[in-house]
Amino acid sequence: MQSFIIEGGHTLSGTIVPQGAKNEALQVICASLLTTEEVRITNVPNILDVNNLIQLLRDIGVEVNKQGENDYIFQTRNLNHEFLGSDAFVQKCAALRGSVMMMGPLLARFGKAVVAEPGGDKIGRRRLDTHFLGFKNLGAHFEFNKKQNVYEIQALPGYNNEDGGKRCNSLRGTYMLLDEASVTGTANIIMASVLAEGKTTIYNAACEPYIQQLCKMLNGMGARIEGIGSNLITIDGVESLHGTNHRILPDMIEVGSFIGMAAMIGDGIRIKDVSVHNLGIIPEAFRRLGVEIITDGDDLVIPHQEHYVVDSFIDGSIMTLADAPWPGLTPDLISVLLVVATQACGSVLIHQKMFESRLFFVDKLIDMGAQIILCDPHRAVVVGHDRKKQLRAGRMTSPDIRAGIALLIAALTAGGTSRIDNIGQIDRGYENIEARLNALGARITRVEN
Repeated sequence: MQSFIIEGGHTLSGTIVPQGAKNEALQVICASLLTTEEVRITNVPNILDVNNLIQLLRDIGVEVNKQGENDYIFQTRNLNHEFLGSDAFVQKCAALRGSVMMMGPLLARFGKAVVAEPGGDKIGRRRLDTHFLGFKNLGAHFEFNKKQNVYEIQALPGYNNEDGGKRCNSLRGTYMLLDEASVTGTANIIMASVLAEGKTTIYNAACEPYIQQLCKMLNGMGARIEGIGSNLITIDGVESLHGTNHRILPDMIEVGSFIGMAAMIGDGIRIKDVSVHNLGIIPEAFRRLGVEIITDGDDLVIPHQEHYVVDSFIDGSIMTLADAPWPGLTPDLISVLLVVATQACGSVLIHQKMFESRLFFVDKLIDMGAQIILCDPHRAVVVGHDRKKQLRAGRMTSPDIRAGIALLIAALTAGGTSRIDNIGQIDRGYENIEARLNALGARITRVEN
């Protein structure tokens, strides 16, 4: 296990470029399973979760050829079906949440898939009911394998089973109203539906930019998807898909993380090529904390913030920042916004609605001197220091990706030297983060425990 040693108090300045989007990468890489032809994907982030997924695809028989930095070609001609049913495959899936995105493509292309309880962040219950109900609506059925403690999903046999990608299942298009606008659930159902027979209508679909990107990629492969960008998606199933080229968007969560760092410890930072129109209300959320953000073409410039003053609502009530499905505020940035608020002038209520354990890292910030009242698992009131009281250095452990980056931001601003353990959680979502921040003036050292 590795840790970060952070010497706090050094201002950051310069230019930084966000990596490719983690959540999009997990979806579009799995979508390559839907065709026998080559799928080339660029701007693939070099992070632990994505690298583990790529290795898992290799293990099941996908041909993976790295063309250059962040540039891969995937081709799925034959799969190792024996490995797909093995205990080793189940164990690897259980350690990687991104593996859940393989279910839809495997069910659509090969008529069956195995579901283990996926791993990932310890941020509370993250149910898979939406995925299961969607597949069931398409005609799949489930059996529980007691020996391996997994669910086996199957569609009835179709036709052209060995022709290299044409419809080999009896999935049937239908109308469905999702019980929640689950991003991964929507993506999985879309990938299963593109090779189903007939028309599928998905209402209350997630419509995040990464879902839009997945749909655009699938259409580039020959799928027929309409309603992209809305919560009502229609899909006319096709018999087979072909190859394509696809470029992954910049990671909006990393962009938001850099905005937070620049606000707290920056002396002028430019975040380049952020795809501004795909950031939604993320910049506005930071502006509500008083952070000045300048849009320059497709870059964001965050000047030095002597003070940043929290807005109040029009009626004078305390500002509340709450997560919501897109186009609302992404839950992945709640931890960063909370840390930024600790040095703002004013108070803010942070309401994390979608995950019940994501705010439990605030005790570490309180130990560092932050003024935070944890009301319950979903709500915290932050009373900003207005830079009059510097956070104290400390030793802490990263419980998940987003809390990990929030703690790193706090450590960068703190007086003294901090240590963050379990940084593998940060590596799951942030590419070579210490080198990129050290280039801006940070002093972060990676050490072996």
